[in-house]
Amino acid sequence: MNKTIKFIIFFIAIFAISFFIPNFAKAATPVTDESSLLSAISSVSDGETITLQNNITVTAPIVIQKQVTIDGNGYTITGSSDWTSTSGNQTMFTAQFSAGKLTLKNINLQNGPKYGVQSYDGATVILNNVSITGFKYGGVLANGGNVEVIDLHLGYNGTTANNGIEIAKGAAATNNPTLTMNGVLTSDSTENVVKVAENDSLTEFTITNTPDTTNKIVLTDDKVVLTDQYNNVVAETDVPDKVTGNAGDKKVIVTVMVNEQEIKFTANEGTMITADLVSSHIVLEDNQQIDGYYADANYTTEFNFNDPLNADTTIYAKISIVEATVPETKPETEEKDETPKTGVENYLGLAVLVIMLSSTVMISMKKKNTKMER
Repeated sequence: MNKTIKFIIFFIAIFAISFFIPNFAKAATPVTDESSLLSAISSVSDGETITLQNNITVTAPIVIQKQVTIDGNGYTITGSSDWTSTSGNQTMFTAQFSAGKLTLKNINLQNGPKYGVQSYDGATVILNNVSITGFKYGGVLANGGNVEVIDLHLGYNGTTANNGIEIAKGAAATNNPTLTMNGVLTSDSTENVVKVAENDSLTEFTITNTPDTTNKIVLTDDKVVLTDQYNNVVAETDVPDKVTGNAGDKKVIVTVMVNEQEIKFTANEGTMITADLVSSHIVLEDNQQIDGYYADANYTTEFNFNDPLNADTTIYAKISIVEATVPETKPETEEKDETPKTGVENYLGLAVLVIMLSSTVMISMKKKNTKMER
């Protein structure tokens, strides 16, 4: 073997060792506690995934300024009661600045002094099969950063009131917050599921709904509204007067009063709706029917479906009870025996007749013979 070939083999071996050993070493370190989690975040390369192998308790904020995915593998990260912080940031996970992109998946976050996770000043947070509950300020904070919801469940977060996803902008942030709905958002509370903060720094935010999202977040003149796949209103929260939101088509809320029941759904501002659309949102009992739609609670003025909706609108559905019809009963009549006679019955009658005729003939012949003998 000449020297050139030996050199090439040596070079390949050195390259293989330098490439595979560090990755093997990282994979061999299980992420089972706070120390190993922090070590994995520090050493992981951009775009790589850290997978938990145990429930973990953390005692301080975790700040990320790289692209990393944390796969919880179904485990829970809990904030310790002995939480410490060296700055004003006391959120459990923070993706920071434009280099920060944190994807959380298959994980539960619970308990902390402020928020569960935040995207700060240009950073991105993606939430996929994530549950967040028990944080004193709120579940998620879009703080001048970008939040994308793929699959998120919010338990109760907040102290005096629930606070799910908060759209905000800190005084030092230079970017406006954005929120993208790209899947499913559920919440244990309908209060402040999505809330727009009121402070001097926040003046503008953007909401995007992907074509395939189940839940949508839409804007009316003064509210941010969470809807389901049928545009029914799940939750609504007021938007501060000085804050402008951009979410594509602006919506209006249509409130349908059905007796004491209140049904709400959204429609595009400036468009007309139909009676069929309204009725599709109403569930009636079997003995109920809709007699008409009105613009007032006394049912005096019929609602005009030819007018475009330029503001939130209330429609009153007049419902009546349908009397059940009782079918007429016919008097009972004596039933005739229409059962067809079988061959056995016919032959039996014929046999009896033959026997009777035979007996008569025999008696007659016997009498005749008696007279002849005399």
